[in-house]
Amino acid sequence: MAGKGSSGTSAQPTRRAARTDAAPAARRADAIRNVVLVGPAGSGKTTLVETLLVSAGVLSRAGTTTEGTTVTDFDEAEHRQQRSVGLALAPLMHGDTKLNLLDAPGYADFVGELRAGLRAADCAMFVIAANEGVDEPTRTLWRECADVGMPRAVVVTKLDHARADCDGVVAQARVAFGDKVVPVYLREGDRLVGLLTDDHEHDEQRAALIEAVIEESEDESLMERYYGGEEIDHDLLVRDLEHAVARGSFHPVVPVDSSSGVGAQELLDLVVAGFPSPLEHPLPSAYTPAGASAPPLTCDPGGPLLAEVVKTTSDPYVGRVSLVRVFSGTVRPDMTVHVSGHFSSFFGDGSGHPDHDEDERIGALSTPLGKVQRPAESVIAGDVCAIAKLSRAETGDTLSDKDEPLVLRPWTMPEPLLPLAIEARAKADEDRLSQGLQRLAAEDPTLRIDHNAETHQIVLWCMGEAHADVVIDRLGSRYGAAVDQVELKVPLRETFAGPSKGHGRHVKQSGGHGQYAVCDIEVEPLPQGTGFEFVDKVVGGAVPRQFIPSVEKGIRQQMAKGVTAGYPVEDIRVTLLDGKAHSVDSSDMAFQTAGQLALRDAASAARMCLLEPVDEVAVLVPDDLVGTVMGDLSSRRGHVLGSEPAGAERTLVRAEVPQVEISRYAVDLRASCHGAASFTRRFVRYEAMPENVAARHRSHD
Repeated sequence: MAGKGSSGTSAQPTRRAARTDAAPAARRADAIRNVVLVGPAGSGKTTLVETLLVSAGVLSRAGTTTEGTTVTDFDEAEHRQQRSVGLALAPLMHGDTKLNLLDAPGYADFVGELRAGLRAADCAMFVIAANEGVDEPTRTLWRECADVGMPRAVVVTKLDHARADCDGVVAQARVAFGDKVVPVYLREGDRLVGLLTDDHEHDEQRAALIEAVIEESEDESLMERYYGGEEIDHDLLVRDLEHAVARGSFHPVVPVDSSSGVGAQELLDLVVAGFPSPLEHPLPSAYTPAGASAPPLTCDPGGPLLAEVVKTTSDPYVGRVSLVRVFSGTVRPDMTVHVSGHFSSFFGDGSGHPDHDEDERIGALSTPLGKVQRPAESVIAGDVCAIAKLSRAETGDTLSDKDEPLVLRPWTMPEPLLPLAIEARAKADEDRLSQGLQRLAAEDPTLRIDHNAETHQIVLWCMGEAHADVVIDRLGSRYGAAVDQVELKVPLRETFAGPSKGHGRHVKQSGGHGQYAVCDIEVEPLPQGTGFEFVDKVVGGAVPRQFIPSVEKGIRQQMAKGVTAGYPVEDIRVTLLDGKAHSVDSSDMAFQTAGQLALRDAASAARMCLLEPVDEVAVLVPDDLVGTVMGDLSSRRGHVLGSEPAGAERTLVRAEVPQVEISRYAVDLRASCHGAASFTRRFVRYEAMPENVAARHRSHD
């Protein structure tokens, strides 16, 4: 399966862009359609974009994904992985209407790019390959659209494949997605037949379509009139179909053969006539910098500016480029805008980036055709554009009027769950690595970077192996930072399994003032999560009062460094019982050292216990795979807490599992459940590690 879609096209491997020098300009919001292409990897999305660009005259010939010549698969990582990894824009004109085609990746690792596309669009082409059918990843993507109320039509591709079964795929889609998935065109040889026309060769299919449309009509008498034998006006049916599509309650099906172009014009006609314009799609919620709800805005080019960065890329020659959806107002080159980060405290869900709030002068304004930037004089509300040199704007940030700043509620981003430890390959790579990670984090909200203070590792939290591959590749190719993957260290702890006593003696004489400090301590384990307690039971001034805090400080320092396996010590009570001092040679530093020695001595005489972090894992899984998931969690030393129905033949399984057992769970779960399951995780506590497992970790340094 190649690129963002199929490479099954009869086009030549090279193609010439016919209209890359002139960007289509939108003058009215009602003459814009923002369409995101959604579908599993290999379904034919990128090839469909090529077909539509050729049909609209933007290209003279279609490119191919295998040759790396398509408009929207232009990233080096896409050529290497042979699939889409990022959202890409390809505008075209159909009649007087501008269509912004947003080609979104279908692979699960890049669902963040898909959600950005759903935010930028007002409707979707849901692409299913005629030779593949409806599988679990396809159902997952349909839910992504449904969760945000995205209107969508179904486009069946790869009609020329040897195993193509268009009717069978439509039947599967109706079972999976409901009986409002209904064909509006049928393919007959080298042409499509419209079922809403007066062509009565397909009376049964035409009747099914008309009944489905009438059921969605706001005219309650229409069904009665239809069953009474009245001929329903064609324009009325089209209007009702358009309204039903815009509401997201009706999903017309159109077959398109990318090898011949059959169906491309009909699909473009449907988008213009049946898909909602930006005027019909609700705007995201906006807030003032004080956190109050902003007055309602409309998609008005003359209104206050409100736009959002849906994608950020860094170009070595151009710098940072922001792909922006304009919701209200008009954007012009060199204007000053207010850039607002996600003020997560407003929303109470921890979403968004660290707060930033500043004015910036935008650079060049353009309309991208894939990687080609075509200058634009202005971009109105409802349109999508690229803005250069917004140096602080990150993916998800809001652009608004500098005198009336606003911030949009962020869209939901998935949590990255695959940790990967990296280190700079050489000293010269360290500075470039820091800069590269900072820029990648600004571009990609699904990438989380953790500089772990305990393990001293740089940990990249990614969506999966393909996502990790792209991140590491970009660190090297874009930012010149060569890195190596290293074994991930899980931050363990150690504690005392029973009481013990320790003696710390630090005595040195080397001429002049020496060092002298002696202390005796007792160590007792405390309940998990208690922390550290220090108790002073010195009598008679054996340890002068001014040095007692020094003993505690030294013990704390040794606890942080560990005493046997190199892991931090926690949940103990240390009692200072006795000691000795010298009137001249005792010092703060000497008693700190004595405290460290005493704790190490106590540990050498005690049985130490390793503690491991435990996460609560919640796995959403199809009902028929519950047993598989529970068995796998148990094999990872997990304790299954229970399960509960989650609707749509799905079950939520909850378990507590040690972190050391689930570092690659994101990869393993996808493989064992064929992409049908997802999970979340959260830390709950530390608990004792079984001795047979602990033995493998005691060599930690």
